[in-house]
Amino acid sequence: MKIAVIGSKGLPPKQGGIEHYCAEVYPRMVAQGHSVDIFARCSYTESAWFKSYDFQGVRILPFPALDYKGIDAFISSALGAIASSGVQYDIIHFHALGPALFSGLSKFISKGKIVVTCHGLDWQRAKWGNFSSRLIYTGEKMAVRFADGIIVVSQDLQSYFLKKYNKQTAYIPTAPAKYLESDANFSYVSSLGLIPKRYILFLGRQVPEKRPDLLIDAFSRLNAIGWKLVLVGGVSEAKSYAISLLDKISKNPDVILAGELQGKKLWEIVRGAGLFALPSDLEGLPLAMMEAMQESIPVVASDISPHQQLLGKERGVMFKAGNLDSCIDCLDWAISHPFEMAIMAKKAKEYTQLNYNWQQITSDNLQLYANVLNSNHVNVLSPPEISLYQSVTQDVIIQDNQLIQNLESKI
Repeated sequence: MKIAVIGSKGLPPKQGGIEHYCAEVYPRMVAQGHSVDIFARCSYTESAWFKSYDFQGVRILPFPALDYKGIDAFISSALGAIASSGVQYDIIHFHALGPALFSGLSKFISKGKIVVTCHGLDWQRAKWGNFSSRLIYTGEKMAVRFADGIIVVSQDLQSYFLKKYNKQTAYIPTAPAKYLESDANFSYVSSLGLIPKRYILFLGRQVPEKRPDLLIDAFSRLNAIGWKLVLVGGVSEAKSYAISLLDKISKNPDVILAGELQGKKLWEIVRGAGLFALPSDLEGLPLAMMEAMQESIPVVASDISPHQQLLGKERGVMFKAGNLDSCIDCLDWAISHPFEMAIMAKKAKEYTQLNYNWQQITSDNLQLYANVLNSNHVNVLSPPEISLYQSVTQDVIIQDNQLIQNLESKI
């Protein structure tokens, strides 16, 4: 099969669940004899426009992007949809609902089958303004209307599409990244003033829907002697939220902001944690939590559906989402019951290894590709939908004729 991928920022992965997903799945497809092109963003790959390069057999094609929140994703996705029509792809795979806004465009101008993976209901995320949220929500509707196959990464998302649209989807989860060897002496952890197994770890972007503010408030009120709270990940682009978060951190010397970490430092700080905490109000299927589970780190999390799927009743402790007192009580219990938490962590590791692995995820994706290729179902754009796409591409792609001419000359 010849496969085009739209919606990934690029490879190798630096940050972001979609990029890590692509880094695991598509090289495995190439190893099985398939051809994969990923339409990426030059702002992420730091490559020249249209200058392709190889990542473990996957061809990466960087497209122009604007350094403006949200716009770069729409531009690169639109250009990817256009460029993919110039090659006879069997599958055009959109990752995330925002890029799926252009799934109908690909259906209109390409002969390939369209697949969309929903990694989460991104239009609900606080970082997007009203206009961007509406566009992403429209992408959801376009996926339902035009995709030959929709993949969801959690059972909760599968229920959502069935209830809202009466749409059958394929549940194919993600899986945790494999950690390599790290410093057994925890030198980096010690350099931050931390004692291994005596700190709570939050790993993820510090954005409103992940609720690091709630965790900081809970930890500050808990007053757990000898324990610290460490936040790892980028700070929210929402300035008012970032400022309020930094203000909370500055008031408590036992809260440490470690920033974004990769590789050995990340693996070390996860392995050194006494507890992993994720108080999110919104998640798809959280990779960071799965990585902690894989490393046998005890987990405390909010009781949203994706967390319930991972933790069940015996693989971690859950508190009522958004409830400060409930969060405090669960953290207190977890710190006070290390033996019970260790048993839960062991079960969590076994559950993760049994149910989430990249080889199976790759096989499931390929099976879905085969199913849609064998399907005779055809979607046809109506005249109003054609007009919509003409309007969308005019508004979102660019008002830069030279850019379009440059693109056309390359494809």
